[in-house]
Order: sequence, then structure tokens, then C-alpha cells
Amino acid sequence: MKRITIKTMLVASIAMIAVSCNKENTVTNRSTVSADDIASVQAIALVASASGDSIYLVNVCDKRQYKDSIIFSGLPASVATYLSANYAGYTAGKAFAIKDSSGTITGYVATIQFNGNPVGLKFGASGNFVRVLEQREGRDLKGHGWHQGGRFDDRGGSKHDTLALPALPAVITSYFSANYSQDTILRAFKNRDSSVAVISSNNGLFATIFTSTGTFVSRSTLPTKRGKPNSIDVSALPSNAQAYLTTTYPNYVFKHAFKIMNNGTVQGYAVFIDANSTKYAIAFDATGAFVKAVSVR
Repeated sequence: MKRITIKTMLVASIAMIAVSCNKENTVTNRSTVSADDIASVQAIALVASASGDSIYLVNVCDKRQYKDSIIFSGLPASVATYLSANYAGYTAGKAFAIKDSSGTITGYVATIQFNGNPVGLKFGASGNFVRVLEQREGRDLKGHGWHQGGRFDDRGGSKHDTLALPALPAVITSYFSANYSQDTILRAFKNRDSSVAVISSNNGLFATIFTSTGTFVSRSTLPTKRGKPNSIDVSALPSNAQAYLTTTYPNYVFKHAFKIMNNGTVQGYAVFIDANSTKYAIAFDATGAFVKAVSVR
């Protein structure tokens, strides 16, 4: 009789876990998305396709509510103000009123195109911003919301968009030398359209965007107090800041965070995330209270 050792059992267990994980992340392409799939997560189609790679907004309302299509200009004026301030140059898309069983409006959903990416946002009944809605590909409407090789596969922990600083194109480093020579480059990311976002510091934090060929696009001052930025992990953020990120950007992907220090005193925090292929810089004060968010790309 073959003797089964603890080592054999351990190896077998590891193999089973590996197979299980691979199976979970390997999704068979589906040619259609069923009505039940859509209803199960209260989804709205953002990018239509005959194949399973269509993009949907999910969890736009709960099961006791329903969405009613409206014209985009029918959204509250405060929604338009918010979009103009936070997504400059956006293109309007679909709009919906969210209603309860009595027909009373409890909120709104606005979809836009921003820098070539779809964005869906939830607003309250008065037009106040609530959250950025999670997106999923059609084949991932059920489950954890992503698959390897898909549009949102960075939710699985891959950081394939992080660009090593020595790998920055010479045209970008030359631009900084000529125009922002006092900046210290901290991090760089390559976006889905191959544009590059560079995070730098100089008595504050900045996000500078370049095209795929290294042409300057824009530079944004990030909403932080002045001080020395110290790199931290998301777990080092105050608990209320962590809760805000989870609630406001469902299934977001953490990119980087800084604790801003001045003379040994915490001034605040700056966090960089990716939510559905759009990057955001979010500022919190020293207590972890939300201050402001900026759409980086």
C-alpha cells in the first residue's frame, strides 16, 4: 500500500488550490448576456456588443427600486455642475432617474465618456454625488467582477500599468528637465490608451499627463496640503479614509498613497486609485476625512 505522508497531502492541497484559483479566473466566452444576469446586479449597458465583452454598470439601484430613462438635460443642475468641475471635457451619455415602488425619485444615474473611457456615477435625489458605479464586462456580471486578460483584470492584484521610473521615455524626462526641473518624480502609470500619468512633488503633488508618444497633455495640482510626501500602503490610511474609498469607488484598485508630513506633523493623505480604467487622486485631511477628488486620466 502506498504510504500517504503529510508532505504528499500538502503538495496535493496546494495543487488543488492552484487549480481552483485558475478555474475561478478562467471564464468561457459567452456570446450573449442573459436578462437574468442583467437583473441580478441591476445592470445598465454602457458599451453595447454582440459578444460577452459588453461593459455594464452594476448595482445602480436595489431590488426595491427601478430605473427610468430620462434625457441627459433632465438631470438636476447640480449634476451638470459636478460633472463639469470633475470631468472637464466629458461627453454626455445615458441618464436615468431611480425611483422607489411609489414612483418617488430617490436618485439619478449619469453615464459619460471621459478621456475615451465610460464612466457611470450615482447621485442622490437632490443631485448630490454619491459614488462612482462599478463596471463589469458582460461575462463577469456574476461572480467577483473580472477575469484574467479582461478589461478590469487589475482587480486581481496585477499592477501591469505601473511604469518603472527608469523606463520613462526620454522625451518625458526631458520635458520635466526643461519645464519642471524642481519636481521630484515619484510614480508613473501607463493608461489603457498608452498615455502616461506622472506623479511628482514640488511643495505639493502634481499629475502630469503625456500622450503615448510623449507629448504633453495637461498638468493638475492635486488636492493636498504642502509637505513631504511619504509613501504608505492603503492599510496605513485612517479607517474612515479606507471606508470612504470602498463605499465611493466600489471594487477600486489601489495604486499608491502618500502621508503628507510637515515638521513631524501629519498634514493629510493623498491616495491614487483606478476605478474602471479612470484614475483618481483623492485627498484626505489629517483625521482621514475626505477633502477632494481629482480625475487624473
